[in-house]
Amino acid sequence: MVRLEEVTKIGAPIEGCFDLARSVEVHLAGNIHWGEAAVAAGGVTSGLIGLGGRVTWRAKHFGIWQQLTSEITAMDRPAYFQDTMIKGPFQSMIHDHFFRSLSRDETEMRDIFCFAAPLGVLGRLAERAVLRRYMQALLGERNAVIREIAESPEWRKYLPATEERV
Repeated sequence: MVRLEEVTKIGAPIEGCFDLARSVEVHLAGNIHWGEAAVAAGGVTSGLIGLGGRVTWRAKHFGIWQQLTSEITAMDRPAYFQDTMIKGPFQSMIHDHFFRSLSRDETEMRDIFCFAAPLGVLGRLAERAVLRRYMQALLGERNAVIREIAESPEWRKYLPATEERV
């Protein structure tokens, strides 16, 4: 199993950062290079994903179209949520999202992303050779997009019901 960690400081309040990290549209904005889409497969395709909510993502990675269904399996707003792969290309995948308020307008977002490739020894070789770096880059890009949106007026496009600065 591979364990990745990414820490991102965001110049915005914790509640908004938490909600932006659960937004289907923000997720898609951070994964445009792979043609990613939230597909209707009995789950959420837009808005904020809540506890027990499922979303099926479709994207092209390594030249192959793949689908991954994840579910929010734990949540403690605005400090933590976890999404777990229910069905997809990995043997297992769990993504823990932690949020800590550093001040009124600054948040630390910490991701712990654990995954295991299928195929036993071949999967472990793929983890070391390619997947670790690839998934770390995806995580970093996702977090950069969340930070960019949270620190700009653009956050209103993703959280329209929020009256005050998130």
